[in-house]
Amino acid sequence: MDRPDDLALTTLVADIRACRLCEPSLPHGARPVIQVGSRARVLVVGQAPGRRVHESGVPFDDPSGDRLRLWMGVSRAQFYDPKQIALVPMGFCYPGTGKSGDLPPRSECTESWRAPLLALLPDVEFTLVIGQYAIGWHLADRKKNLTETVRAWRQYGPEYLPLPHPSPRNNRWLKNNGWFEANVVPHLQQRVQALLPTP
Repeated sequence: MDRPDDLALTTLVADIRACRLCEPSLPHGARPVIQVGSRARVLVVGQAPGRRVHESGVPFDDPSGDRLRLWMGVSRAQFYDPKQIALVPMGFCYPGTGKSGDLPPRSECTESWRAPLLALLPDVEFTLVIGQYAIGWHLADRKKNLTETVRAWRQYGPEYLPLPHPSPRNNRWLKNNGWFEANVVPHLQQRVQALLPTP
């Protein structure tokens, strides 16, 4: 049965996908990428789509997504089921590349869409907050840097879990912070497993 706010969510997502607010500043044009369903219990908050995701239009359709699904302990089918998992990056479009990687998410997305969209996801019980921009918006009591925030992960539960970006660019960080895969990833998998239906 549809909920009263299902139509509102459908309308808002259509507006987001048609958004061209920052297109003049996007070197590859606007292509908002998002996955939501009103009954999703897990929310994944990334930074912004990369080049491969911009081309495919599929969130986390890249090596970062492969690692994230491994961390979460979910299949591709589960991950791409909007009734289970919402994928809502801080910026919906690929911002282009700078000197040290992709540029930051555009602020227009956050200012225009974030609060009304999250208000229409009432069943979310667990939010994965990935990277510094997502952490900066979602976690009021963040630490001095990403590493210390992720190290203090227990402080943000059970609603939130701060994570480093799963990009291969962070291989060195993962090697230097073995506690993350030893302690945080098992908790992440247990929490996701408890919230999602058995495949």
